[in-house]
Amino acid sequence: MTPKKIMVPLDGSRLAEVALPEAFEFARRGATLVLMRAAEAARLPATDPTESQVAVVQEAEGYLASIAERARKAGVQNVETAVWYGPPAESIIDAARTRDIDLVVMSSHGRSGLGRLVLGSVAETVLRGTTTPILLLRDREAPVTPPAEGAPAVRETAHV
Repeated sequence: MTPKKIMVPLDGSRLAEVALPEAFEFARRGATLVLMRAAEAARLPATDPTESQVAVVQEAEGYLASIAERARKAGVQNVETAVWYGPPAESIIDAARTRDIDLVVMSSHGRSGLGRLVLGSVAETVLRGTTTPILLLRDREAPVTPPAEGAPAVRETAHV
């Protein structure tokens, strides 16, 4: 696979930035790197949301500009940034489709069980909402939970 356009969804966290080295490596081979961030302001009753919406978009633009500079210093020649206003998973799915992305490189907390049920999984929602290939990475320091002893192996056919 030789992607021409790679997107990295970022949220400002160290965990999200785990995906950057892999994405930089792909992009140094000639692909365009699209750094993307979903922005959404908290809605307070009886207030005009415009000011807070503008503020979160400006903060996202500044953050992406700093990451784009890191990418250029790491040897990436073609870097674009994109701020999407809306919930993360839906924004990532829309951005991948409308920008003709060949590969999404993103990280995940790797939560399971109650943690995923309560907090949801942006990565899982994106996976189910797009046909764009996804390289999903976990922090190397994240704890690994082996399958429960005696639990049946889950077998799923991957269609790539």
